[in-house]
Amino acid sequence: MATPKSRPRDGYPGRALAFILVVTVGLVALMFGTGHTTPRLGIDLAGGTSITLTAKSDDPAAINKSNMDTAVNIIQKRVNAFGVSEAEVQTQGSDTIIVNIPNKDGGNEKAIKDVGQTAKLYFRPVLALAPTGSLPQPSATPSASGTPSATASPNAGASAGAPSATPSPSGSKAGRAVTDALKADPTTSASPNASGTPNASGAPSAAPSAPSAADLSAALTQGTVPAELQQQFAALDCSDPSKRLDYQSEPGKPAVACSYDAEQGIWYKFALGPVAVNGDTIDKATAVYDTQQGAGWQVQLQFNSAGSDAFAAITGQLATQAPPANQFAVVLDGKVVSHPYVQQAIPGGSAVISGSFTQQEAKALADVLSFGALPLTFQMSDVTTVSPQLGGDQLTAGLIAGAIGMVLVVLYSLVYYRGLGLVSIAGLVVSAALTYAIMSLLGAGIGFALNLPAVCGAIVAIGITADSFIVYFERIRDEVREGAPLRPAVQRAWPRARRTILVSDFVSFLCAAVLYFVSVGKVQGFAFTLGLTTALDVVVIFFFTKPLITLLARTKFFAEGHPWSGLDPKRLGARPPVRGRRRTSATAAKEV
Repeated sequence: MATPKSRPRDGYPGRALAFILVVTVGLVALMFGTGHTTPRLGIDLAGGTSITLTAKSDDPAAINKSNMDTAVNIIQKRVNAFGVSEAEVQTQGSDTIIVNIPNKDGGNEKAIKDVGQTAKLYFRPVLALAPTGSLPQPSATPSASGTPSATASPNAGASAGAPSATPSPSGSKAGRAVTDALKADPTTSASPNASGTPNASGAPSAAPSAPSAADLSAALTQGTVPAELQQQFAALDCSDPSKRLDYQSEPGKPAVACSYDAEQGIWYKFALGPVAVNGDTIDKATAVYDTQQGAGWQVQLQFNSAGSDAFAAITGQLATQAPPANQFAVVLDGKVVSHPYVQQAIPGGSAVISGSFTQQEAKALADVLSFGALPLTFQMSDVTTVSPQLGGDQLTAGLIAGAIGMVLVVLYSLVYYRGLGLVSIAGLVVSAALTYAIMSLLGAGIGFALNLPAVCGAIVAIGITADSFIVYFERIRDEVREGAPLRPAVQRAWPRARRTILVSDFVSFLCAAVLYFVSVGKVQGFAFTLGLTTALDVVVIFFFTKPLITLLARTKFFAEGHPWSGLDPKRLGARPPVRGRRRTSATAAKEV
């Protein structure tokens, strides 16, 4: 019967090495497979503006995750409205929002000025509205049906528990109204002379040219535009971001605003009256599903006492008006997010906005309305603007510093540790590959951006990794100096070295964690990188360095202490082993 092989005293180092190499190759392959081959760069390296906003409130309970997430959503939309692409808005900690805006033509001055201001939510009466931008061209066939109204009838399925403000037409209804109105408009429909029939002078008339977008918009305007807004309303093209209204229009004056019908791909412009109800008078706005009346998803509003009186007054006025003057517009940051009809005066401070909402649409509208009621303001804690040239210079300087640090560590390892220095170099390469791949993947996964402090953290990590190698190498050398053969020396040195490395890395990781949670902005990049590389140092030393040295101790070059191995007993001043037979007690007594 064959005797099973006993487990080697130094274990199976090949398995650990295979594991770490498979993980490293897998992460690198995933990095190339997903196309994220470089880490995302922060504003200080790529160029742009970084704004740190700190939430302030008289009510500490108001600064919570829900309100901060809503604020992030609104600020993201506001930044996008400036025409800035690839901007990032994210929370850090419990009361801080970081806004990173890449450089764009014309600069980021407007974004810096406006991005941190509290969102402005108003209820304004609708005076007139019209489609704008690129409109569908009319067909040449005349329509006998006349111009259909671009409004819809009041929603008969409104909640019976509270008066209802029915949403104005959007989606397919509004789109059909625009198209049908184009067909029926006398300025665009075909006439007898349009076919080329000779006129009174005997000369054939030319076919009419397609009307311009401005002409179509003017022909389809519903309602009456006030005299002081006529020029601004006519010039407004909502499809052009540079021509949209600044959201800081004065509340006491009429204004123009824009709204986008995503289903039909049409922009609408509005002439609006002065603010009738301020958004901060909303106590609560929630999205609910009406199961009793079958009205589907609704948005329930609850006003405070001042808002209740103002809302009752304006809805009482609007209910007596003809479309579109029987609508009020919910305006957030100068954009109309909803413009429901009013069927009757709505007293009591409660109202329901109902219509063909999906759950997502109702929740989005409720969030918009709720944001106007949040007692949050934002203070700019830090604003940093970096030009692309300066960002590139800083990145180059950081890479040069890292390369110099790596070269110095490599030279020191080779000069002082000789053959063992190759182990430290291989460990640094594996650690660098893991760090680079993880940072690249985190950039795509969670939006991690490599900034200048993060580069500093990576440079510091070179020293942390090299320190772990040195601790283990010196423990092995101590065992060799005591006269132990290399293989036992490697095994006996490991427990003591492991304890020292874990304590050292734990202290570094603890400092990084504390720094991450108590700091904001770019300092968190340094803390995150330092914590990540410290954790990777433990992985590399356990799964790469220790197994590799165990395997090398089995080779003749290292086991016999070659002068270039770094473990030559003579160079280390090793004690010669004590050889000879054990003396008996009788022999010892005779000698005495």
